[in-house]
Amino acid sequence: MTNPESSPSAQNPLPVAPRPRDDTAKGFATGLAISLVMFSLLGFFGGVLAYSAVKKKEVDVRKGWNLVPVVVAAQDIPENTVVAMDMISQRSVPEQFVTASVVKPDSASYIVNQRTLVPLQAGDMMLWSAFETTKAAERISQKIGEAQRLVSLKVSPEASVGGWVRPNDHVDVIAVYPGENKEPQVTTLLTNVTVVATGAISGTTNINLVPPEDRAFTTVTLRVSADDAERLAIMANVGTLTLSLRPEGEPATPRSSKRSVRDVVGR
Repeated sequence: MTNPESSPSAQNPLPVAPRPRDDTAKGFATGLAISLVMFSLLGFFGGVLAYSAVKKKEVDVRKGWNLVPVVVAAQDIPENTVVAMDMISQRSVPEQFVTASVVKPDSASYIVNQRTLVPLQAGDMMLWSAFETTKAAERISQKIGEAQRLVSLKVSPEASVGGWVRPNDHVDVIAVYPGENKEPQVTTLLTNVTVVATGAISGTTNINLVPPEDRAFTTVTLRVSADDAERLAIMANVGTLTLSLRPEGEPATPRSSKRSVRDVVGR
């Protein structure tokens, strides 16, 4: 009988092959982790976008509904009534209903002691248009003296001292017109002329009751003699007229003679 210990296979056992490593579980875990991270990021950004959309919708819905204070009638106010402070109060309304024609609390003092043109009910918003801005029964013709005329000239801001001309100011009227050989001539056509109105605003208009956008003007009304009215009419058609604002209280000066471009530049 052969001795097992002396057998060649017992003395030199065959090597055992290593077990192949199974990476399936590890790969699955890694993929699952990446998927979870991606889903988390997508969920986060999706939440941010949804939140932004909700906030934008909220802003859009609220737009125009923010409350702002305005002046309202505290009681019924009949037409032609002089407004006292106890007749008005303050109330908040959505901003979409508030325009420049509505009186704000910081301007309430301007309508006190003003006379209403229309009847108002308690709670009505106060509008600038509800108050008279000139003296009652005033007519522009009452500003004309004997042998005088009122003439309105179309002006630009540049021709009216940048729009700084005001009623009751005194101005000189400078005319530029074509002379001989169509060479421009310049002359001070009228001096020390009284401005009666700028646009629809006269010297008795309460400027504080006129909305800023209504204070601009494209015409100026001057008080002149009948002869000067004719001069202005003809010069406005053949040339251009510019107003020169005079210092307050300065005495009248004589009109200048006409000058050409060479005369003006060469002096």
